[in-house]
Amino acid sequence: MRIIPMFPFSIFTSIKISDRIESLRDAESKLLEFAKTRFVPHSSGGGGSQHSFELFDTPIAPPSVLKHSDDATVNNDDNGAKKTNKCLVFDDVEQYSLHGVKVTNHQLSASDTNDNNEDVSSPAPLVLLHGYANGSLYFYRNLHGLSKFFGQIYALDMLGWGLSSRPSFQFKTILQSSSDSEGNSEANDNNGNDKVKSAEQFFVESLESWRSHHNLPKITLAGHSMGGYLSVAYAEQYPQHVEKLILLSPVGVPQKVEEEDTQRLNSVPFYIRALIHTVRAMFNRGITPGYFLRSLPNSKSRDMVNGYIANRLPAITCEEEQQYLGEYLYQNSMLPGSGEDCLCEILTAGAFARVPLIHRIPKLKSGHSSGEGLEVHFVYGENDWMDFRGGLDVQRLCHQTKMQDRTLPSSPPPKIFVHGVRNAGHLLMLENYEGFNAAMAIAAGREEDLPPGIMSRSVEFVCDEVATANADGADKSTTVQSTSGKAVMTERDADKFFRGGRFNRRESQQRDDDNAVIVEEKKE
Repeated sequence: MRIIPMFPFSIFTSIKISDRIESLRDAESKLLEFAKTRFVPHSSGGGGSQHSFELFDTPIAPPSVLKHSDDATVNNDDNGAKKTNKCLVFDDVEQYSLHGVKVTNHQLSASDTNDNNEDVSSPAPLVLLHGYANGSLYFYRNLHGLSKFFGQIYALDMLGWGLSSRPSFQFKTILQSSSDSEGNSEANDNNGNDKVKSAEQFFVESLESWRSHHNLPKITLAGHSMGGYLSVAYAEQYPQHVEKLILLSPVGVPQKVEEEDTQRLNSVPFYIRALIHTVRAMFNRGITPGYFLRSLPNSKSRDMVNGYIANRLPAITCEEEQQYLGEYLYQNSMLPGSGEDCLCEILTAGAFARVPLIHRIPKLKSGHSSGEGLEVHFVYGENDWMDFRGGLDVQRLCHQTKMQDRTLPSSPPPKIFVHGVRNAGHLLMLENYEGFNAAMAIAAGREEDLPPGIMSRSVEFVCDEVATANADGADKSTTVQSTSGKAVMTERDADKFFRGGRFNRRESQQRDDDNAVIVEEKKE
């Protein structure tokens, strides 16, 4: 694979793309080594030949929404020749690719029965999608542990990030009606949604091309933050391939309420409020975090990334681990921008979706032949800055839909579950990897494989309407109470459990015992 010369990012840097790629690969390799050796569950006995780790690059078809050389909407260069949407990193203009890591538990994959000859088929292969400006190895602390519950795990660098291809984030116009939409507010709204759709298709089509190449009929799709949002977009179009959907602190769920947004801003210190206003102003001008980092001197951008790792991830105490995770994040952000440009197309300032998921998830179809609704699991950290109420509100809407139509429609609404992970924030897979893995096991229906009495077990919450229906015996389908043998927690419990985000997690380590929430298992 030939690496093309790097266009200068700013007046401060002349580092070549080849050097940044090499540094990113080195950091990825080191994080993968950590995954194999440092984060091995005790019950795995060190793994041995039972597990295999494999980096891969899968060829994919270019998303149809991208501008290409044969597209009449492509601008011509100075010589009159039509520009092509080349990869900005690798000179592979004919074939894009998705990079990632595959973990296989050969014992679990090869056996569909236990010692009693009972069917214990492992869940559909787990596909992990990272969050904004992250990459596949952000799950390095989880890969080995999750392989106890999933026979195959694929963690992907989504198109435009990590070591996957990075095409220019330029699209065709799906609706060729801009001239007819002037003065028409409804048409303008459609054009706005059209941009959202194009941005989503960039990722959805590349993921489907990857799935098809690997011949995976069903997948357990789990996405973190922006990856969670895009997982919903994929499930909308390809429900037949989604066994379960796991949304890990997903962005873009709630509808923006201006009054609440103003109250939240007024509740934070002045310096934080000023910082938020500055970030939002940059957002509205299309300045992404990666673009901002690349505009700084190298030393300054490195300091910012290292400070982010130290302040937001105090759970990582090993200096070597901090170093390589910081290098992974830094080099990922310093490469030419591609996928990062989805930010302003999909979200508004304040991290609210232009097309919120709260109205989309209840409409998701199920690909199950049994006719049951799709299982959708929300997982939030105790100190998450994403609002857990988004998950409970989706559960409420789905429950209301089900109660309004007792005739069991051919396409019932999804079954919604909301889980909380202790001692974790938005980056819950790194902050409390054992609690994260436990929540994933429960979502996959493998809670019986968790060690008894595990302290990091996640907590399940339900909205008030579902809690009432469960108490009355009217609806048991929205919770996992029947399999876990314990009651779930109410909205009031959730208000106490979820403590909200912290701008500096290291300064928030000292807890007030009077406000600490002790969630104990309840018996029916």
